[in-house]
Amino acid sequence: MRCSVEPLNHLNSGLAPSAWIAHNLPVGKVVVTIKLTNQGDLVAVRRKLSRAKPRTVEAEALVDTGATRLYLQSSLIKALGLHKESEVQSKTTNGVRRRAVFEPVRLGLRGRNGVFQVVEIDDDVPNLLGQIPLEYLDFVVDPRSRKLIPNPEHGDKEMSEEY
Repeated sequence: MRCSVEPLNHLNSGLAPSAWIAHNLPVGKVVVTIKLTNQGDLVAVRRKLSRAKPRTVEAEALVDTGATRLYLQSSLIKALGLHKESEVQSKTTNGVRRRAVFEPVRLGLRGRNGVFQVVEIDDDVPNLLGQIPLEYLDFVVDPRSRKLIPNPEHGDKEMSEEY
């Protein structure tokens, strides 16, 4: 994603740049509803290996541009029937933690979808929609409206960049 930077008129404000930004831009959480489907179930149905309805859940996720991946609570992972594939070192505000990585899900958000592995987080923290799914689905956070919007550089069309 690219962002344009407008000239900052904070130099004579007496505020440090970070304080000026916090003072002049609305701050808040961006929470979205996501649809998650077990990708293995979808493949099995497509290949006529199963007639069972794919396991699907809807959940809220906090949009976190500081996070890398799709992070889901343990209870959602269990409801989707995902199996652990590997582990990853994850840098958090509380230091480095080892986290389990699970089979992929199909993530649906506002008419767009993609397939992503899942990193497990505790049930007492929100699900996180990180930078990789945001980039893939071509969404950006509008800091003024505090909403997730289609990348304005691409209009309402989902676009992939190859350079």
